[in-house]
Amino acid sequence: MGVVIETRVGRKRVIVIPKAVAEAVGIREGQKVRVMAVEGKIVIEPVRDAVWLALYGRKIGRISPEEVEGESLIEQEKLSK
Repeated sequence: MGVVIETRVGRKRVIVIPKAVAEAVGIREGQKVRVMAVEGKIVIEPVRDAVWLALYGRKIGRISPEEVEGESLIEQEKLSK
């Protein structure tokens, strides 16, 4: 089941995510999370931004530095005309 820790609901329904749980799913301070009610349970999941996805996300393709440079030159040519 993973990491399980009990916590309390504070004023204005604030819930502090325990450090061990946050670390287990990669949530950091200031990050957005998605909160859902699913079949009588509260589900909280991290919202991954483009930088996180680029660094840690599942890779679906590969491109070499040479290909990036080639595309960059093509785009620069278009802009200079």
